[in-house]
Amino acid sequence: MIEMIEPSMWIVLGLVAFLAGFIDAVAGGGGMLTVPALLSIGLPPHIALGTNKLAATFASSTAAWTYYRKQLFSPAFWRLSFVATLLGAMGGTLVVDMISTEWLEKVLPLIILAAAVYTIWHPHPKGDQHALPAKCASLTRKQWLQGTALGFYDGVAGPGTGAFWTVSNMALYKLDILRASGLSKAMNFTSNVTSLITFAVLGHIHVALGLTMGVCLMFGAYIGAHSAIRFGAAFIRPVFVTVVIVLAAKLAIQAWF
Repeated sequence: MIEMIEPSMWIVLGLVAFLAGFIDAVAGGGGMLTVPALLSIGLPPHIALGTNKLAATFASSTAAWTYYRKQLFSPAFWRLSFVATLLGAMGGTLVVDMISTEWLEKVLPLIILAAAVYTIWHPHPKGDQHALPAKCASLTRKQWLQGTALGFYDGVAGPGTGAFWTVSNMALYKLDILRASGLSKAMNFTSNVTSLITFAVLGHIHVALGLTMGVCLMFGAYIGAHSAIRFGAAFIRPVFVTVVIVLAAKLAIQAWF
């Protein structure tokens, strides 16, 4: 039980949360550190997922606000993405108790590896290409499909959602990686909050632990977001590629071996 955790374990969980916040703000995927950490102390899977949402909301809100203040994200332009992500996250969280996640454990490593391959070999837009995509019917369809799908996945599982947002933003909208990361954090925050509220209604949150890790995640996210903005794509891309490859290897070992 949580009450019996030794002080040293709380420190370890705090450090893991700080590192996860930094990674999540830069490239996404921080949940792949915090979820296993929560499971390792004996939390049931649903409680671990709900508690992680509470903690993750701190990190995603800090990162999203930082990118917004630096004028690297326009909320009005992505309004449909917000709505689609909210609906998708709500649906995913509601069905998480009714479906088996075993298939996710098998497929997720392949998805993350595909994201890594795309990031390494796809020619990214140059750093001075900051224009938003033109508003049209195609953009509307992309926003609805992307937001619903990734919001749903974040509601069902969550780890790696930020990384999926970043790489799909570059593929769908041709955004440079810095602005793709800014949009990723805003949408990740949307799905986190939605899932958090739904998990709270279902009673799947350990509040004290979630708040403790959330504060550490927030500090990590603050430093990560500022580091990404300061050093740009030259800093983000290697970190992102490293994260997705490590996540894929970790998941593959767990699922297939």
